[in-house]
Amino acid sequence: MSSSTICILIAIVAYLGMMLYLGFRYSKASKSSDEFYLGGRQLGPYVTAMSAEASDMSSWLLMGLPGVAYFTGIADAAWTAIGLALGTYLNFLLVAKRLRIYSAEINAITVPEFFSKRFKDDKKVLLGISALIILIFFIPYTASGFAAIGKLFNSLFGFDYMISMLIGAAVVILYTIMGGFLAVSTTDLIQSIVMTIALIVVLGFAIEVAGGWGAVTDNARSIPGYLSLVQMTDISTGEVTNYGFIKSLSMLAWGLGYFGMPHILLRFMAIEKPEKIKLSRRIATIWVFIAMAVAIFIGVIGLTMVHEGAISAVTDPERIIIVIAQFMSKFGIVPALLAGLVMAGILACTMSTCDSQLLAASSSISENILRGVFRINLSHKATMIVARVTLVIISIIGAIFALDPESSV
Repeated sequence: MSSSTICILIAIVAYLGMMLYLGFRYSKASKSSDEFYLGGRQLGPYVTAMSAEASDMSSWLLMGLPGVAYFTGIADAAWTAIGLALGTYLNFLLVAKRLRIYSAEINAITVPEFFSKRFKDDKKVLLGISALIILIFFIPYTASGFAAIGKLFNSLFGFDYMISMLIGAAVVILYTIMGGFLAVSTTDLIQSIVMTIALIVVLGFAIEVAGGWGAVTDNARSIPGYLSLVQMTDISTGEVTNYGFIKSLSMLAWGLGYFGMPHILLRFMAIEKPEKIKLSRRIATIWVFIAMAVAIFIGVIGLTMVHEGAISAVTDPERIIIVIAQFMSKFGIVPALLAGLVMAGILACTMSTCDSQLLAASSSISENILRGVFRINLSHKATMIVARVTLVIISIIGAIFALDPESSV
């Protein structure tokens, strides 16, 4: 193993250690189900904003979005980013404050419970159905997060996929089960910071290696349709196609998904004061806009680096940021540690989504189905045991789904 690879591994291990520390730190703060699943409604505006956005983005921010820009130009990526930025702003503007006030008034600590109490679902039908929907869709999503962790370690270091996946899953499970919602939200805040640093580091390094911003724009302009919002270019063939109104509208519609994401809605329910949502909205919207813009630029700059011969052409566009980081690690110990931070940022994207969905799926069983639908009354101590056991069981199911790296489940 080379010295640069060791430096990357050190940075990633340090990041994972920090996540475990935060889980341990908040382990004593979760003494009831309200605290375990909603943090006792004590989230500050910064944590609310950044944990909501970090839990949404997943590895798509650092891998998918630059990959799309690299391979097809900015149209697809830009329209999607605009839709997501608008969705973020409108979700905070139209939903957050109302949901925070109403959920507190009716004492709802999960999204299914809110629906049930809001519409006076005495027979608990709505509660059960919404809980099952979350469970059915979030377990496979959690499994995909575990699989992404295993694939990252396998591709970077040649580690066995299964062992890497299980270790990564164990870290996510441990800090989530120890600290619950507060640990997950705080780690998501840290993870959003790691993502931001990763984006800035790659952007600065890539522009320098590519020959400056002028070289980047000149190369992009030389490719027909590459910088157009109404055309899309296939880099592999050079084919240019028109980007119609319906397709633009469909990409903008990505932002509509925010209004129904349970792990984001829970952040609205958990903020300490409704009056602080305005600040959270500003922070979240600004961060989303800048982060996605930088991610798109990285894809464009990566193509210039290929054109300049700094890096080889990538067959998988989503790996462009990994290729840039690996190239950066060859310039010494400090660049290698920064490259490790970039890799930790990719890991952070995955883990910040995985932990939030894991917690939401767990609450669907322990809070909504066992206590809500089947009306099983438990003591505070028993409730916490059931909550943590449920989380472990769901994690095991997710890990089983992720055992096969080629599985589409």
